[in-house]
Amino acid sequence: MPMNRFLGFILFFLLLSLASSTYISDAIFEPHRSTGRSLLQNKKNCPVNFENQNYTIITSKCKGPKYAADLCCGAFKEFACPFAEQINDMSTNCADTMFSYINLYGKYPPGIFANLCKGDKYGLACDDVKSENVELKDSKTNGA
Repeated sequence: MPMNRFLGFILFFLLLSLASSTYISDAIFEPHRSTGRSLLQNKKNCPVNFENQNYTIITSKCKGPKYAADLCCGAFKEFACPFAEQINDMSTNCADTMFSYINLYGKYPPGIFANLCKGDKYGLACDDVKSENVELKDSKTNGA
């Protein structure tokens, strides 16, 4: 009986660690074209100010003409994982906005990160990525 209880605790903590893992969904890499009913399908504005983010995390590591998957995907995850909750929310324009700025500053070929970065069935795991402080567009804190 004590062995069953021990295995139960191990299983509980294993499931807890899986449930608390952060992923970047593969859905963010898919193009989101507008259909004829766009009035009913407008996306909410993203709470993250992607215009003023530091893209050198990506542009300094992911360079062409031969884009190394390990460098590009590591840099992409380092940049995007702090925003995983926002960019995975398909009711907002966060993923589209983020990729627009990544492509603007990095001049990357279309779909490069979707083609290079492969995760598991949940998407790209963010567990091994350090989180940086990020600024939300509606943030009212200014250090005071």
